[in-house]
Formats: sequence, structure tokens, C-alpha cells
Amino acid sequence: MSAEPCGKGILLKADSIANVFRDEIRVTLATRSRPPKLVGILATSAAPSKFYAEFTQKQCVALGFDFVLKRIGAAADPTLGEGDGVEEAIIEANEDESVDGIMVYYPIFGVQQDHYLQQVVSPFKDVEGLHFKFHYNLYHNIRYLDPKSLISSVPPTSAPAVAIEDQPPQGTVKSILPCTPLAVVKCLEHIGVYNKILPYGDRAYGKIVTVINRSEVVGRPLAALLANDGARVFSVDIDSIQEYTKRPHQSSDAQRRFHPHHIVHPCTLSLQECLALSDVVISAVPSAEYKVKTAWLKDGCVCVNVAADKNFTADVREKALYLPTIGKVTIMMLLRNLLRLQHYGELTKA
Repeated sequence: MSAEPCGKGILLKADSIANVFRDEIRVTLATRSRPPKLVGILATSAAPSKFYAEFTQKQCVALGFDFVLKRIGAAADPTLGEGDGVEEAIIEANEDESVDGIMVYYPIFGVQQDHYLQQVVSPFKDVEGLHFKFHYNLYHNIRYLDPKSLISSVPPTSAPAVAIEDQPPQGTVKSILPCTPLAVVKCLEHIGVYNKILPYGDRAYGKIVTVINRSEVVGRPLAALLANDGARVFSVDIDSIQEYTKRPHQSSDAQRRFHPHHIVHPCTLSLQECLALSDVVISAVPSAEYKVKTAWLKDGCVCVNVAADKNFTADVREKALYLPTIGKVTIMMLLRNLLRLQHYGELTKA
């Protein structure tokens, strides 16, 4: 990763990480009989959604993916309502056999209705990894699946596949993970927060992480991913702080079908106390006014800004290793998911 010294800390740039995955994607894309087709559905007039949609389109075109941006509702006509026709557009893309992935630009209606729309997207086309099948696997630390299981509407009940290294056991493929949380993990791996000497699945052991935001799209799945990799995680939301740690291996017959996965504890520490302990601080608060106090940070910690607005003040660079944006890595995770879903669909049809 490229870095620039800045005071006592370092300003980190995610470009080199994105380039590693961009090269990987180019190699994989060259093996496909046709480029995967991604449909982006923009149903809101919100500027961040419009920017993200256009950024996705630019990256897809540059790499040779087939990208179609559908502007509907307020995105197509300011006289129409926010989200008008979005569910119909999702169903249409689900039924179109030429479409390999669907990207819906949220937020649209609000948490509950947006969550419903996320379940309307077929798991075979869910490049964002927001379908309950993928969330179930994430929260239960089930890393691999039989692609045919995506057809079923019920969670797995048999013992999930286990691998010693990051390779799917025979007959399985990797489960799809949400793009932004996965991008954060990949950034931390490259920075060296993950210890490669430790066994796969426990390489964040010994690290203390604070994640500020507990949304179902970013904060909560990210906290679970980090805890499932062995970290002690403080999950901070508006009204509470929770602590996530990894459930130990279970030896009893009743528990043998469950992976060791994160468990949630109440936390009595204040945000200031959490930050003072944390080796890594990740903030994803969608507010320009919210700022993490640099004085509360541990010297030499890693700070990752996930929000569109900067959640850290400029002097964070004097105390921490600071990564101000991960957007380019997030797009690479989305396109990697798209390539995998195209492959999973072909396996299932075969």
C-alpha cells in the first residue's frame, strides 16, 4: 500500500490495494466466454447514490464488464417519487437470464423497506451480499456453500464445510460477502493488521477494533467479520456500545454443526475508553458533523474512514495511520462478487 508520512502518523492510500484486485479481476475476466452483465438500479435523486452509480459504471467500462444503469423514479424524472418502480425493476432483472448481477443504490425508502427490497434480489444476482442467505452465513461464520443451496429458501441445517486455508472444500464455493465490510477487511490485511502466521480464520486475534456504526449494510456485518477472524470488537451505535468476541469451538454433539462465530456482549465502556484501547478504529457515520476526537485515539492506531463524509479531523494524521477512503477497493469487491455469481449460476445450470 502506498503511504505518505504526515506528522507522527501516515496517510495511507487504497489505490495499490485496488490495483491488486483489479489485476486479479482482469485475469479472471479473460477466462470467461462472455463478460458478466451488471444492472445498476438508481431510483433516487440523492447525490451520493448518483455519484456511486456513475463511479461503478466507469470502473465496469474500464475493465470490460457489461454494465447497464437503469434510472427510474426520481432519478429519471424529478416529478416522480423516490423509489417509484424499483421493485418492478428488480424483478425484471431477476427474470432476465442475460443479467448476472444486480446493484441497487440505497438508501431509498428507509431501513425496513430497503431491507425488504434487498431480499427481493435473487441470491444468484446479489453482488452486494445483502440477501439473508449470505447474511446468515456471515453471522454464523459459514464461509463456503454448495451453489445449489441458493435455490432453497431455508438456512443450512447440516454441518457447514470447513477449510484450513482460504480455499473452498471440494463441491463448495465461497459465500458472498457485503462489498464494503469485505473491502475494509482486505485493506486491514494489506496494512498488516492481520497476522499471516496465525491460522486462517484467527488472523485478527489479539487486535482490538472499534467500529462506529451498526447498520445492517456496513457496521454490524463488519464487526461480525472482524470478530469471526479473532478480533475483540467494540460495536458503537447512537444509543449503545456492544462487544463482539468469537465463540470458542464446541465439542458437544448438540453444538458440533455450528462454526465458532461471533457472540455479542453488553459493554459498559464509554466511547473514549474503547478508542483508547483500540488498535483499529473504523467509522462509517453518514454525517459531515460527526468527528472522532483525535485526542481519544491510541498512538499509532489505524483509522479507516468508510463514510462519504470525513468522520476524522485533519489532525488524525498526526497520531494514526489514516486511510481516508476505501471506495476503489469496494468496487473491486463488487466486481469480484459479480464474477463469482456468474460462475455459481453456470455451475447450478450445469
